Amino acid sequence: MTAVSSSVEPTPLRIGIAGLGTVGAGVVKMLRDNAALITARAGRRLIVTAVSARDRTRDRGVDLSDVAWCENAADLAAHPDVDVVVELVGGAEGIARKIVTGALENGRPVVTANKALMAIHGAELATLAQKADVPLMFEAAVAGGIPAIKTVREALAGDRILKVGGILNGTCNYILTAMRETGRDFADILADAQKLGYAEADPSTDVDGVDAAHKLAILAGLSFGRPVVFASVYIEGIRRIGALDLHFARELGYRIKLLGIARQHENGIEARVHPCLVPNTPPIAQVDGVFNAVVAEGAFVGRLMLEGRGAGEGPTATAVTADLIDIARGNAIPVWGRSTDGLTQAVALPRAQFSGRYYLRLNVVDRPGVLADITAVLRDDGVSLHTMLQHAHARETLPDDSHSVPLVLITHHTSEAAMLHALRHIAQLKSVLDEPAMIRIEGD
Repeated sequence: MTAVSSSVEPTPLRIGIAGLGTVGAGVVKMLRDNAALITARAGRRLIVTAVSARDRTRDRGVDLSDVAWCENAADLAAHPDVDVVVELVGGAEGIARKIVTGALENGRPVVTANKALMAIHGAELATLAQKADVPLMFEAAVAGGIPAIKTVREALAGDRILKVGGILNGTCNYILTAMRETGRDFADILADAQKLGYAEADPSTDVDGVDAAHKLAILAGLSFGRPVVFASVYIEGIRRIGALDLHFARELGYRIKLLGIARQHENGIEARVHPCLVPNTPPIAQVDGVFNAVVAEGAFVGRLMLEGRGAGEGPTATAVTADLIDIARGNAIPVWGRSTDGLTQAVALPRAQFSGRYYLRLNVVDRPGVLADITAVLRDDGVSLHTMLQHAHARETLPDDSHSVPLVLITHHTSEAAMLHALRHIAQLKSVLDEPAMIRIEGD
């Protein structure tokens, strides 16, 4: 007698998606278009069973006729036909926080692309996820399709991470790249970026460095094993970077990039987002346009750099789907790479304790003794000069028929406290016409 074998198809993973914008619709498309591939890799089918969005009538390019619609997105957290909730609404408060909190409290795994939510409430949400013993996944929250979270939390789990960060905002990187290539000023390039869809109508979250700081706070929490602390990140955007700064940077052998940098020291953690001069030759200097780059440095592995598109339908949907596949397989990883009671309470270092080399650009009256006055201030504050640039062809006539000229100074390594003290005194000199610009040099 021949035995007849039978196989039972594994139970599908039923997915509820809150938010059907570019990314949400992209996730639905990817799960359907790549269904056979995803099933093979996940070991079970991944199907969208419920969705929610503000406008039910909008054409999103996907057929949702066979999917349950929740008028209230928060209802997805306890929907009977949903095993995992995907939050793609955005924002640190309001409905996004309510959806994620509700799902975790109901014992439902969560996938989110919400960097603001994870940066500001990540410690609280990790506690909820651990209590419910369910995954909270957020690969898409940092650098879109670049596997930054998996790299830091999993691939480098056995190493001691010394430094993490990189180019974490594509809008700023596009603006700085276009300014360098065209010689045009910030406002002009920002307007172009808005027309092309690279910048929002209100671009402040991007150009003021907040978006990059959200991502850096998450990376720092993962890398250094402490609760995520967004408030500890020093943040400075790119609004004050002028075409003249890009010109001088090129002449000195640098490019200007908005970088997020987190570094562990013996006495605490340094976390900062601000424009930097980086030498032309390292790989990160060549990352242009809307591309992002995540850099991690480990005690054993050395330096790694991952480059790719940090936003958009395809890259972000890819990251969300990767998290869903992990959940389907049963791959559960603590939110911050370790249990919440195993996190450290390392202090955040204040800006005054940062140190490095600095670029100063001053607009000064072109007359004898001005440079001597400025160098005397720097000397008194313990700041040593490395390089000076002054171009006579950039002179401008002032109302009293005197002239102004841009002056650029590069310092030796010094403390940021000394630089800030010196800048306050330099700004008070009558020969200095505008507020001095200071940009840190990184990677020399």
